[in-house]
Amino acid sequence: MTAWKIGEPERLAFDEEVVDLNVSLVAGRLNVVGSDDGPARVEVAEIGDRAVSVELGNGRLDVSQDFPRGWPGFLWWLFSARFKVDVSVVVPTGTTVRLHVASGTIIASSLRNGASVNVTSGRITLLGLDGRVTGRIVSGSIEGLTLGGEVELETVSGEIVVADSTAAKVTARTISGSVTCDLDNPPAGTAVHLDTVSGEITARVREDSDLRVSLHAVSGHVISAFSELDQHSRNSVTGRIGTGAGGQLAASATSGSISLLRRPVDDEEDVSR
Repeated sequence: MTAWKIGEPERLAFDEEVVDLNVSLVAGRLNVVGSDDGPARVEVAEIGDRAVSVELGNGRLDVSQDFPRGWPGFLWWLFSARFKVDVSVVVPTGTTVRLHVASGTIIASSLRNGASVNVTSGRITLLGLDGRVTGRIVSGSIEGLTLGGEVELETVSGEIVVADSTAAKVTARTISGSVTCDLDNPPAGTAVHLDTVSGEITARVREDSDLRVSLHAVSGHVISAFSELDQHSRNSVTGRIGTGAGGQLAASATSGSISLLRRPVDDEEDVSR
């Protein structure tokens, strides 16, 4: 095991292979990128009063800060400035990652073997991830673009946006906030579940999809752009798009409305010309 203590801006590059990444920071910005070009590396661009610890051994890379023993309550915004950092990590695309920031932003991109991402207060952005992907935030938003594999996103207070998803499984739920999900050619056996207690849900699927659909709003209305679906009441729509054999789309809102939109199939270029 090799260890470093970083107290000022610094860049580290590693000769040892990295297969597992664990990052736990108090406050600031964390950017994790998967790349097979060059060695794994850590760069600390900005740092407050508290150092960042880096350890590497047996293929596991740990980047962390010591968390404060006592929570400073309403003075947290002032206290957290002492811990605020700007950290970037580059690891191989097949690395399994676990990321946590108490207050701040996490951006994770181009990872193919799953990711677990947690923020207490701030923002999560997920770009081009595959495998089992989980994102959880208490107060703030989650944005996911071109996600594959199995995706589970959850907020207590904040919106969730999933765009251009080809994931086989998508679960997105929020207590107070909106959910937007845009599906691009999901694989057979797709299972999409969207849920909010207080907020709006918008789903967009390709018009050539094969899905069983179930949309229900307790207090609010349901709007569907697919005439083949059955509108049982102003707050309930069910039925099939296509054969319905490709998978399931289910959405539920307690206080809020649900909209199901059509996504046109992109025209393919005639390469023979």
